[in-house]
Amino acid sequence: MRDPRMEAFVQQVRAQTDILAVVQGYVPLKRKGNRYWGCCPFHNEKTASFSVVPADGFFYCFGCHAGGDAFKFISLMEHITPFEAILRQAEQLGIEKPEQKRDPREEARLRELDDLRKVNALARDFFHNCLTVTRYGAAGKAYLAGRGITDEAIVRYGIGFAPDAWSKLSDAFRKRGISEHILVTAGLAVRRERGEGVYDRFRNRVIIPIADERGRIVAFGGRALGDAQPKYLNTAETPVFNKRKLLFGLDRAHRAIASEGAAIVVEGYMDAIAAWEAGVQNVVATLGTSFTSDHATLLLRRAPRIVFCYDSDAAGQEATLRALAAVRGRAAEVRVLLLPDGKDPDEYVRTHGAEAFRALVETAVPAPAFRLRHVRSHMTDSVEGRRAALREMLPVLAELDEITRAAYVRQTATELFLDEGIVTDALRRFLRQGAAEPLQNTAPQRMAVRQGDDALRRAGREIIAAIWRDPALLTEILSSIPMEDFPDEFIAGLLRAMAAHLDAGGVLDADFIAAQPTAAGDELTRAIVEEGRTEASYQEALGTLRRSYLTHALARHTRRAEEMMQEGKEGYIDELNEVKKIQDEIARENLHE
Repeated sequence: MRDPRMEAFVQQVRAQTDILAVVQGYVPLKRKGNRYWGCCPFHNEKTASFSVVPADGFFYCFGCHAGGDAFKFISLMEHITPFEAILRQAEQLGIEKPEQKRDPREEARLRELDDLRKVNALARDFFHNCLTVTRYGAAGKAYLAGRGITDEAIVRYGIGFAPDAWSKLSDAFRKRGISEHILVTAGLAVRRERGEGVYDRFRNRVIIPIADERGRIVAFGGRALGDAQPKYLNTAETPVFNKRKLLFGLDRAHRAIASEGAAIVVEGYMDAIAAWEAGVQNVVATLGTSFTSDHATLLLRRAPRIVFCYDSDAAGQEATLRALAAVRGRAAEVRVLLLPDGKDPDEYVRTHGAEAFRALVETAVPAPAFRLRHVRSHMTDSVEGRRAALREMLPVLAELDEITRAAYVRQTATELFLDEGIVTDALRRFLRQGAAEPLQNTAPQRMAVRQGDDALRRAGREIIAAIWRDPALLTEILSSIPMEDFPDEFIAGLLRAMAAHLDAGGVLDADFIAAQPTAAGDELTRAIVEEGRTEASYQEALGTLRRSYLTHALARHTRRAEEMMQEGKEGYIDELNEVKKIQDEIARENLHE
């Protein structure tokens, strides 16, 4: 059931939203006539093909064909749903969302989540102030300086310090009226095993705030000073923090990931910070856990390529293999960045510098090559060793498409000192046994594509734009070209959707476009924002579609008349009359062309 208050809320947000202001918050634009142009934020390009038409309230990219209204733009940029984009824009505009009646238990749950996020934000400020404006932070500052972390970076990432005391934070927060229950639930404090009260979870540690995708602080990572164990300590799981479903830095890196078309995954937050400071922004880190399929889903919504850059020691290489298993068959492209000298990304940046790390990123090898290199490095120099190495490589080869597989069969044979025929036969038996099927790339991605755009499609967009301006034209168009015989089936689908919407009493607006499938919505947007729409261009487009319809109708009736004549059916006379009628119509159309 529709909620009139919610509909009014959405319309209020829409009415007060300036698409130009929204887009210019992300993309530099230059005005040309009644529209603005810039390089598309959704795919890499050097020549501007991204257009915004403020008068119509739409954007469209002629390279990757993304299009829509301001909310669609926000949803694509921030990787949220269109309704979440509306809510986010409402917050920016200071428009309150209508209150909805909720179950009391749900109300209590939401209040607790809000309280946990608020107390984490207060804790971030507490830790940051301890580091930057109190004497407690001296040891933390010295440690960070030794890691090459500047004062600017400390502010940029909200880095803090937990004093070397049992309950500095807990005592300070209780004085502010924050309950022990909230402190414990948020993972900031631990209940004492003997007696009452709590003590701080983080003590004598450099503190890194951990944010969710929306930038809300939900947890902390603490790096111990001295020999305390564990060296790295994260917040335990809470109602707002699940480390298997959250990646450190995704709130900062998601735009760079989408722009670069790739995400670089490192093992720790210090590695991620070092990469960001080196100018490599599309970097995220796992948080003391293996890379999971949930992590893969988060990244593949934003880019088709994942690059793993773990430590180059044995533990790091094993972690890389586990990560590759988590994305098997899902990513369009998986690569591994191999760091020399046994270093982790943080140490590599500090030793060799930012430029060297940025250059190294370009050398990442495909996942099959990494797997083969790993197998080769652990192969014993014996017949059984080669046999075991081949068995380990067969599942890897089986996952590849045929062209890539052929290249890696040759490479595997060379690396394992085997005849190529032996590898081919073993792989054929492996596939025949059904041990694995070639996996297809399923990751969503957006790239510049060449779409079929013939005269009929261009004419179709022309009449779509005309109907958008004047819905009454739909009747005129369908009287000239029957819907069931429309020359372009895709455009016919759009016309059917528009007709059904208008018949139901709806209006053609941004909400109608938002309700369409992605391809249909993009094509509708393109039809609206394309330049050069005139009465003459509309009539020309209608003529093009009408002639195409008549030509196909002539061929259909001619074929039917011939078939009926051969079968001795009397109805062929009617078909011939229809043929003559269509020929006369085509002649009249050509006369007026």
